[in-house]
Amino acid sequence: MGGLTEPSPLAEQRESHLVPIVMGVAFVLVVVGVIALLSRSTPKRTAPPNPYATQLQLSDLKMSVAENFVGARTTYIDGTATNAGDKTVAGAVVHVAFKNSLGEVAQADDVTLYILKTAGPYPDTVDLHLSPLGPGQSAPFRLTFDHISNDWDRAYPDLKVTDVSVK
Repeated sequence: MGGLTEPSPLAEQRESHLVPIVMGVAFVLVVVGVIALLSRSTPKRTAPPNPYATQLQLSDLKMSVAENFVGARTTYIDGTATNAGDKTVAGAVVHVAFKNSLGEVAQADDVTLYILKTAGPYPDTVDLHLSPLGPGQSAPFRLTFDHISNDWDRAYPDLKVTDVSVK
């Protein structure tokens, strides 16, 4: 029977239950804090487009669709890429925006530009690193899409060269 100077056994029992609970809550808070810190992503900084991207011009656009024996459709955008600058282009990325009937973007993709080379009966795509475009040169190109949104209005998409590698 606890007096004024001695703690009662009931108080000791409450304190002994309280310590593990407080430690458990503190542990959970630390774990949640660590997970929150690790899962935080730094905001992506979009690099400004390479100023030389304006020197790579795309023209004579043509679209086509091919279907394989399984029924999968592949859409192609072919055209001519012209290097209007004074450096050699060894790589390019094109931002392609397909719009819907309301003029809103239904699908947007960043696609690598490939040059078309004919080495047999059919043209083949070649990376610009293997077939660079020198100053003033033009070459046929192809962009390939395995899937396009059903919301697309079937009009030509907007194309913008966003990144180039120059030599």
